[in-house]
Amino acid sequence: MQILPKSIRKLIEELSKLPGIGHKSASRLAFYLLKSKDLDREMLSDAVKNLKENLTFCQQCRNLAESVICNICSDNNREQNLICVVEEPLDVVALEAGRSHAGTYHVLGGVISPIDGVGPDDLAIRELADRIKGLTGEIEIVIATNPSLEGEGTAMYVARAIKEFPNVKITRIAHGLPIGGDIEYADEMTIAKALEGRRDYQIN
Repeated sequence: MQILPKSIRKLIEELSKLPGIGHKSASRLAFYLLKSKDLDREMLSDAVKNLKENLTFCQQCRNLAESVICNICSDNNREQNLICVVEEPLDVVALEAGRSHAGTYHVLGGVISPIDGVGPDDLAIRELADRIKGLTGEIEIVIATNPSLEGEGTAMYVARAIKEFPNVKITRIAHGLPIGGDIEYADEMTIAKALEGRRDYQIN
């Protein structure tokens, strides 16, 4: 016997499909929405329905945008010859929160993963090469894919695809132990990357 009405069961089922949302969390969200005001539910519904209405991909960096060129690429204060290559738009959000990157970005749209049927041609690697061709002067490409097996493999492929350009310097973001982390809890790959990325210790 079904205890909950069909409409609530359906909502819980759909919410459970969201990443990081289990059945219990979906149930709590469903009952929260049930108790919320009609206007709040309507605003949420409209936001979901109109999610893709004004969205497109920036023709330059492939990030999500509301116009042909995104706000970052069109910012004259950004260094156009400093390009940070990332996997997904959320990576741009994370890097921007750190406020340490003065250049622009290039979103690949994923990683090379043969097991998932994703090859190099499915990513915006060719677009990156075409973008480099349109630039003059010294260019630095910062590869900031995740330190997973797929991320490392994608980083290597991207580096090989653009190494032919003589005016391009290719760098890779450092990976290692997080601030406040304990070595004893770190995995082997994290420790290896931390040792590989070591630098001179500055003593004031």
